[in-house]
Amino acid sequence: MRLLLDTHTYIWWALGDSKRVSMRARRAVEARAATIYVSAVSVYEMTYKHRTGDLPKVGSLLMRLEEDMAERGFLPLPVILEHGRRAGELADEHGDPFDRLLAAQAIVEDMAIVSNDEKLSALGARRVW
Repeated sequence: MRLLLDTHTYIWWALGDSKRVSMRARRAVEARAATIYVSAVSVYEMTYKHRTGDLPKVGSLLMRLEEDMAERGFLPLPVILEHGRRAGELADEHGDPFDRLLAAQAIVEDMAIVSNDEKLSALGARRVW
């Protein structure tokens, strides 16, 4: 199964707070058959929100992001034109542009998104939580 981590899920996982992730989602991420992706959108969101003071705890994670992802076996997911197009076409169920892009990526790439945000399901993304 190919899984895309929502930004909050990756943060919780990487900062050792995975108990905030549901048991079902933890099992999915830890499954041997799972291929786990972290989007460039999440990196942008974390960096932006760290700079504005909304995510003060992610500074050290951002400094070693590539290393952290490699250690965990997580793969980067770049943003392509089709992701942007699909995000723009989605219904206005979710106003957060970061989440709209993540949902679009999950849809286009046929991945489930690991997120506690129920609004992503309303956008058409398959969600694991």
